[in-house]
Amino acid sequence: MQLITITGGQTLHGRIRPAAAKNSVLPLLAATLLCRTPSRLRAVPPLADVATSLALLQSVGAKAERQGSDLFVAPGQDLQGEIPDYLAGAMRSSVFYLAPLLCRVGEVRLPLPGGCKLGPRPVDIHLAGLAAMGAQVELEGIAVTLRRRGPLHGVDFALRLPSVGATMTLMMAATQAGGTTILRGAACEPEICDLANFLRACGAHITGAGTPVVVIQGGKPLQGTAWTPLPDRIAAATYAAALACAGGEVTVTHCAPAYYAAFLDFLQAAGVDVARQDTTVTLARSPARPLRGGQTLCANAWPAFATDTAPLAAAVLLTADAPSEIYDHLFARRFACAEGFTALGARCCTAGRTLYMDGRAALHGAAVTAPDLRGGAALLLAALGAEGVTLLRDPGHIPRGYADLPGDLRTLGADCITEKT
Repeated sequence: MQLITITGGQTLHGRIRPAAAKNSVLPLLAATLLCRTPSRLRAVPPLADVATSLALLQSVGAKAERQGSDLFVAPGQDLQGEIPDYLAGAMRSSVFYLAPLLCRVGEVRLPLPGGCKLGPRPVDIHLAGLAAMGAQVELEGIAVTLRRRGPLHGVDFALRLPSVGATMTLMMAATQAGGTTILRGAACEPEICDLANFLRACGAHITGAGTPVVVIQGGKPLQGTAWTPLPDRIAAATYAAALACAGGEVTVTHCAPAYYAAFLDFLQAAGVDVARQDTTVTLARSPARPLRGGQTLCANAWPAFATDTAPLAAAVLLTADAPSEIYDHLFARRFACAEGFTALGARCCTAGRTLYMDGRAALHGAAVTAPDLRGGAALLLAALGAEGVTLLRDPGHIPRGYADLPGDLRTLGADCITEKT
């Protein structure tokens, strides 16, 4: 087990570059199985979920390995569709392998995927869309099996909500389905565009990615390619939130401000100085200047305030000069970190999907536990602005999305150390 020790009170200074986006890399790795020749993903950080994905690819018969900072995947001709329970249960993103393995093998069995416990995260839209394309769906306890008797076919399908995962799954399947597929009510996140651009580079015909209507002309064989995933906008928001919590001046480079504009708008409203230029954002705040509260935020699908940034915003608002609230439209248990915030001295509570914060908290060190990936990161950020020492126990979820968040923050001047216990 790991322990992160954070000594608060240090302002942050310097420049930092986000790595490749976890939420793009994971579906891209699954999509490489659609290709008949090898693919290479460049400059991918050593995240825990990336390691799990490589193991999953190997388990179904692909050659998948890290070569320096790159990932190399050769799908091969002898894939099999049985996904091991222990790999499916390790991350939510195992669901991305349904479509590629169904297309390549003809049958796939997936134990219900794991990941952060954020409340109900059904895969019904994935399954409904694949069934509309001709897949036979069998639910058996804690697993789902998909089969096809011949190629999938194009379909005009409306998603009941703009699910990022379901949009990616159905877009992948549609590249191999005969005819034209139209996805209506599709998610519009930048990671959708990154996957579509990768598939286009492999030979797919996709239009409309990044809008609510995506059109895919299917049935073309795909060839592997070399691809550089887009930068991690959630990591960029994390560094920006760290500056807001600790004070100082930090420049986040190589990540377009448009990717996390809603979060930057929030920070400006809270009193952080934000200067945006091309792919660079410079943020500054004096720790003597109180943050502004009185905010009501709603996390929702792109281009709204991103759900993954909701706990990060909460960490910023704990010490603001007035009460604030954040509602998460997508996940019922997004704010499991509230218990840790309270241990740090914050006055906050949850009611349904809403986190209420009184603000004006004098945060102090405490022993806390990471409940999930972004909630754990939020506790770390709150500790940067607390007086004394915080012990973040069992931060196991955090490495799923950040290769070394404590190390990143140390480069900016934070006092946080990771050690094994």
